[in-house]
Amino acid sequence: MSFLFNNFVELTVTGLVLGAVYGLVALGYTLVYGVLQLINFAHSEVWMFGSFAAVWVTVALGVAPGSAMPVVIGVLLLALLAAMTVSGGVALLLERVAYRRLIRLDAPKLVALISAIGASFALAEIMGLRDRVAGWIGLRDTLDPYVRSARDNTRFQNPLETEGLFTVGGYTVSNVDVIIIVSAVLMMVALDQFIRRTRTGRGIRAVAQDSEAAALMGVNRNRIIRATFLVGGIMAGAAALLYLMRFGVTRWNAGFLLGVKAFTAAVLGGIGNVRGALLGGFVLGLAENYGSALIGSEWRDVVAFLLLVVILLFRPTGLLGESLGRARA
Repeated sequence: MSFLFNNFVELTVTGLVLGAVYGLVALGYTLVYGVLQLINFAHSEVWMFGSFAAVWVTVALGVAPGSAMPVVIGVLLLALLAAMTVSGGVALLLERVAYRRLIRLDAPKLVALISAIGASFALAEIMGLRDRVAGWIGLRDTLDPYVRSARDNTRFQNPLETEGLFTVGGYTVSNVDVIIIVSAVLMMVALDQFIRRTRTGRGIRAVAQDSEAAALMGVNRNRIIRATFLVGGIMAGAAALLYLMRFGVTRWNAGFLLGVKAFTAAVLGGIGNVRGALLGGFVLGLAENYGSALIGSEWRDVVAFLLLVVILLFRPTGLLGESLGRARA
């Protein structure tokens, strides 16, 4: 208990940072569920591919920490663009290969769920075997910096040096902490406005509420589904870069646990609720940190999922509970 009180500010800030990442990844889960009532368990690998894209950009550019600020900003923007592009592309590929035919045939949700799990393992293994894939296509030597030690941790060379901005309660809040939290909130707000005010966003809400009625009103359901996967992938790519800026490492199976946590965050906030996804992420990040401070870090994951059980027992629809289809304009 004393550790929690003595380090309360640090635990709060780091919990919000982790929760911001959970929340951004959770947006992908909540969007797809809102439109298709489908849990896209392969979304965690969409995030993982984005994290590797960001790493590869920094490796290719070779910019060291401490470079001129315009160079640092340029590298981070390129890494962000690469992560969002790759994650968005993988999400579209996932929709095309793993789901589109099942959706067209109106297959049972269990079949789609099995397809999602299979796609998740396939994507993870492809990244874990990328050195062999490069060998098969004759590019092993050319791509060596990007495929070396495919099963080991891959480090991210953050071009932005971590600097303290201000001190609260004995903890120095860094520039990276502020960037991650503020970026997550701004991206959630942008996505919320996109869904509420744009034509595509209105189409997403219409399909989520009643896909047959939306089709009668001229909404192209297939296009909306593709847009939903793309937007979720873009958010996952942004989350990948923010995660790397704070934690600095990724690996081929890094998406599994983070994906489960992000799904938990989506359920906590209210599955199908965009605002609830970020709120659930923040709540989960804080609960993990506070819980590990009270009963030990080895219980971090237990605390997270126990919180999920408690929330669902007393509020099954999550903290906010409003579905995407019923979101107010």
